[in-house]
Amino acid sequence: MLNQNNREHKGHSLMKVSAALAAMLFVSGTSIGMYQLIDKLGTDIPEYHISDAVTEAESDSSAQKQSNAAVQATNMSWMELASPADALTLPEIVEKAMPSAVGISSTFTYTAQTSGFAGFGGMYGNAQPAAQEATATGSGIVMSSDGYIVTNAHVIYDIESEYQMGKATAVSVVMGENHEEEYEAEIVGYDIQTDLAVLKIDAEGLTPAEFGNSDDLKVGELVVAIGNPLGFELYGTTTCGIVSAKNREVELEDKTMTLIQTDAAINSGNSGGMLLNSYGQVIGINSMKMGSSYGEASVEGLGFAIPINDAAEIIKSLITDGYVTGRPQLGITGTTITEEQAEFYHIPQGVYVYSVSENSASPLQQGDIITAIDGTEITTMEELNEQKNLHKAGETVTLRISRNGESMEVPVTLQESRQED
Repeated sequence: MLNQNNREHKGHSLMKVSAALAAMLFVSGTSIGMYQLIDKLGTDIPEYHISDAVTEAESDSSAQKQSNAAVQATNMSWMELASPADALTLPEIVEKAMPSAVGISSTFTYTAQTSGFAGFGGMYGNAQPAAQEATATGSGIVMSSDGYIVTNAHVIYDIESEYQMGKATAVSVVMGENHEEEYEAEIVGYDIQTDLAVLKIDAEGLTPAEFGNSDDLKVGELVVAIGNPLGFELYGTTTCGIVSAKNREVELEDKTMTLIQTDAAINSGNSGGMLLNSYGQVIGINSMKMGSSYGEASVEGLGFAIPINDAAEIIKSLITDGYVTGRPQLGITGTTITEEQAEFYHIPQGVYVYSVSENSASPLQQGDIITAIDGTEITTMEELNEQKNLHKAGETVTLRISRNGESMEVPVTLQESRQED
């Protein structure tokens, strides 16, 4: 949640989804060995045989057991029904995980016009650029006793507000029962594509979270979210719900993320906080929620979290290298040409190249329109990225482009993408 002159920016940006009915809202010495992922159950099951013959007594006994089970289920709460038999109680889950839940405060600096008005040809009046500051709050998770913290990238890097302020100029981590402890934090690394970031504070003896296995989650299973909705005034807020869906593909701008969907309440400020299973283990990093985008439609109970198994390798790479290694890039910035734009300007649908990176050896030029990659037709930036990501940095792909109305094919060697790119 960004505050600048009492205006909120972070956590309120609308993002398109494919259905166009709702919008996604961001809700703002160690190695990966710290991840205590649960080992998968073995598959060696002793052979056994069930007789086809069932006696009348056995049948009656089975019917009675089913009846007793139905009565027992009727008397159970939904939380008991959504949890395994050996699950912790809700207070036990919170007691176990709360020491590992922290708050993140980020300060951003940007330049804005203090006065004047805009007109054709420039600014008029007494417009003067002035440095302004804005703050964002979010949540985080302690990963190690010596101060590594994981959170969302959008908590410490702003590209969604009207000012697109970039990386925070200062970040602090608060913790403690009354969030009375505050530490200056270093940004170790961040990855906008997966919305993950790692921070480091100078501290010892912290309580690291226990990390579970998100692949073992079942739809309908109990989950608990801990974070700081709407800022530190509601520090350490706990909500609970169920896993509404697994492997939910959510489109955000030009990328698609595969997330856990939950109806546990997630709001602005919950970004980067923990989503826990019935054993108090982190199985997701809360990232965003669904919000109404038009008319009087309203949506509730649609929150999304990054599965911890998907995040593990990204976090390891951020800690060891500061960015995600091996990720390919074309070395361009571009945008989708819609069907309406293509018809109006009499150009093909595809991806319009706005610019080519200075250090890129790409043969592409500003104004090129990419219409295919390795023979696969593409009409959107998302489709281009999807095909590009099937390759590795260093490999060569063939792009079909339209340049000044002429169709041609050009080979492009994919470069390794670093965060500054």
